[in-house]
Amino acid sequence: MIQQIPIEKILFLDIETVPQNRDWTSVSEQEQYLWNKKTQYQRKEDESPEYFYKERAGIMAEFGKIICISVGMVDVSGKLKIKSFAHDNEKQLLEEFGNIFNKPKMNQIILCAHNGKEFDFPWIARRFLINGMQPPQPFQLFGKKPWEIPHLDTMELWKFGDYKSFVSLELLAFVFGIPTPKDDIDGSMVSSIYHIEKDLFRIILYCEKDVLTLANIFRRMRQEDLLERLE
Repeated sequence: MIQQIPIEKILFLDIETVPQNRDWTSVSEQEQYLWNKKTQYQRKEDESPEYFYKERAGIMAEFGKIICISVGMVDVSGKLKIKSFAHDNEKQLLEEFGNIFNKPKMNQIILCAHNGKEFDFPWIARRFLINGMQPPQPFQLFGKKPWEIPHLDTMELWKFGDYKSFVSLELLAFVFGIPTPKDDIDGSMVSSIYHIEKDLFRIILYCEKDVLTLANIFRRMRQEDLLERLE
């Protein structure tokens, strides 16, 4: 039962990702070939590799990069403390993020994200490897039994075994009556805001808002009061 999990042991997490390159013309010839080969059966007949790169490269770990990881934990005051790791240099971002798992209190940490098992957790692990580093221990799954993996996923919890179901964080916040600020951006706009507007701070605010929303969705699933953010 999720009600039995100590809330202070949960690390709520969200990431923002973008294509490695600003546009198709910046992609090397070899990478264009590999992209075309990987996506040929995913694209519609009228979708070119160039168009599909703009739309989808940011969600494929082989062709994208992480620009922000925001995490939140409940502190002794009972409020959610949020910290973000954001950088143009992905390796530096991952190194700083990975360092938090060196603290003794993080030994028994439980990761929680929305669609984390399909997206956030494997993305982080893959990008660590691509940048020449081992993923932090909570992201290493080889040899572990399913019940030994310290991961929670609010999308999976909502499915109740219905594997064909998909629900957005935004929709869950609505159905649970969780107030969220009106955003001037959504996930589809992150790439252009990063590559064209070069406004990383705006993306950080968006990512941190999602962490607070995620934590409160988990609280509602446990029939608990909403958390406030520690300012």
